[in-house]
Parts: sequence; structure tokens; C-alpha cells
Amino acid sequence: MKKEPKRNLTEPMYYILLILNSPNHGYGIMQKVNEITEGRVEIGAGTLYSLLSKSTGERLIKIESVGERKKTYVITDKGREVLNEEHQRLRDLVRDGDQFLKGGSKDETNRET
Repeated sequence: MKKEPKRNLTEPMYYILLILNSPNHGYGIMQKVNEITEGRVEIGAGTLYSLLSKSTGERLIKIESVGERKKTYVITDKGREVLNEEHQRLRDLVRDGDQFLKGGSKDETNRET
């Protein structure tokens, strides 16, 4: 089976996958994103349900249960793998930025003095 290429996640998608490590429903996801980002990231209902539908189709998340008026979603193993890859990519970006913003370059920080 051919491995899919790595992809960068949008900020809302990153937080959705992060939150869905525990089952949650749409409105709960919106509230949790707002809470953990202290309002920096807000996901509207249209964007959220579009991302949930797309992510379900890509098998990054799955519907865990369907109630009278809400569906509960949870991350899949594939989604967790994508989330972990994105988390590492972001850590690498910050590390690289730290090296240059602190006045040196990668070559200078690796050179012995």
C-alpha cells in the first residue's frame, strides 16, 4: 500500500484533531478550541462541520455515536499519526526559528568553539 504524502494541517484542523483524542461533539469542539487557545482561534459552525465531514471522509476521525441531535466524533489511528507528524513539524519550525532569532545561524550553533 502506497503511503500518503505528509500534509500540513490548518490551525483549526490541528486543534480539532487534538481535542478529538477524547470523544466530543461539534459544539463541544468549538468551545474547547476557544478555551484552550484563550479565544485566539475561533471555529465557526460552517467551518467546523465542513472540516468534520472532510476529515471523516479522509478517515482522520470517525463518528463514535449518534444521538438525537448530535454526533460524537473521535480521532482514528490515522488521524493520530497525522497529528503527531504535524506536532513534530511545528516543533521543528519553532526550534529552527529559535536558533536564528537568538542571533546565530544553524551552522554557528552546530560549530564547536
